[in-house]
Amino acid sequence: MPDTSTTPSAPSAASKPWTCPFCPLLCDDITLAPTADHRLAAPHTACPRLDASLARFGPNDASQKPQIDGQVTDEKSALSRAAAILSNAHRPLFGGLATDVSGARALYELAAQCGAILDHLHGDTLADSNRALQDRGSFFTTLSEVRSRADLIVVFACEPSRRYPRFFERIASEGRETKFVFIGCDIDKAANAQAESILANADPFDTLALWSALVEGGRPIPTPELVALTERINAAKYTAVIYEPSALPTQHAALAIEALQRIVKAINRTARAGTLALTSDDGAASVNQAITWLSGFPLRTRVAYGLPLDHDAHRYRSETLLQRGEIDALLWVSSFAPEPLPASLDANVPAIILAHPSTAVPARHAPTVFIPVATPGIDSGGHLFRVDTSVVAPLAAARDYALPTVASIASQLAQARRPA
Repeated sequence: MPDTSTTPSAPSAASKPWTCPFCPLLCDDITLAPTADHRLAAPHTACPRLDASLARFGPNDASQKPQIDGQVTDEKSALSRAAAILSNAHRPLFGGLATDVSGARALYELAAQCGAILDHLHGDTLADSNRALQDRGSFFTTLSEVRSRADLIVVFACEPSRRYPRFFERIASEGRETKFVFIGCDIDKAANAQAESILANADPFDTLALWSALVEGGRPIPTPELVALTERINAAKYTAVIYEPSALPTQHAALAIEALQRIVKAINRTARAGTLALTSDDGAASVNQAITWLSGFPLRTRVAYGLPLDHDAHRYRSETLLQRGEIDALLWVSSFAPEPLPASLDANVPAIILAHPSTAVPARHAPTVFIPVATPGIDSGGHLFRVDTSVVAPLAAARDYALPTVASIASQLAQARRPA
């Protein structure tokens, strides 16, 4: 009888569809199948991002053990050393935070015990989107609404299929003609529909300023392409404006998002339109939503029982904290992919790494604990928010490796630190 203790148990081609956790589209029509070398594959789904993600998982994952300072150890010892690091820290940072809803909830409890700052791997993009939402509000739409209602789709300054290969497939509608206009970029070849590109080489802020002057103030502008587009939007039944926050200029991206929202708000005085931001990779929306539920503030907040909550999107940016040497411990969470520790982390700052089994742990001067954890949707069930934040999708484990979840490790650390 073959030994299955270190071999993944993957769904057969006849099993029910599986939800992919590696992209915020959360495609739920995928069938997984085991390969000859005991890996996972999705042979009936054309998605290079999914293929690359599945390739990171292999039959040796179950044999990965915790480490303390580069030496293999057991989970109990690793937890004890990690709890000691957190107990001795006065200003820890919980970074990466690539996990699901239950992981975020458990990490919040631990952070509140430690007085930790919480920030995500994609914290810059999250902060820009949060700031725009706080200052301007949002006319947002959903994948379902785009698919069922939009007859005109405007894509602003991005190539959706580059990071989200199945995006156009997910919004495709049968029996209705949908037209695409790409502003400030070339046509995405994956659109496979009637499409045109305007102002492909224009500065995005110049384009937004001119467009805003037209739709908000009714002022004449020297850009006939934007005039014609606005007329098309007014004649359309429903327009979806698609943008990718991480593709916007890194300086002042929040201002670009605000401008887009301001334009769509003005359009809604006479027509119908909504925006869809392609963002929230690696559980970003899920963690941000969970932390906001629990604290009333989004990420980049310092939480501590008995003290006021402190939110500051600039001061509590991970890179800023690391470069200034303002933290004395890092808890790094990366359960979807083997993301390395931040390059700016001082080698003398203790680190706790809860990460993908194949994560390479660097040699460091300071105490370093590594605990391989389950990936939601691969080794454990879980829940993630979809890209439009309107749906929380349940995840089912694709194999039966006995790796601990982020939530279970965080809960055990919280229990170890709790006074008797």
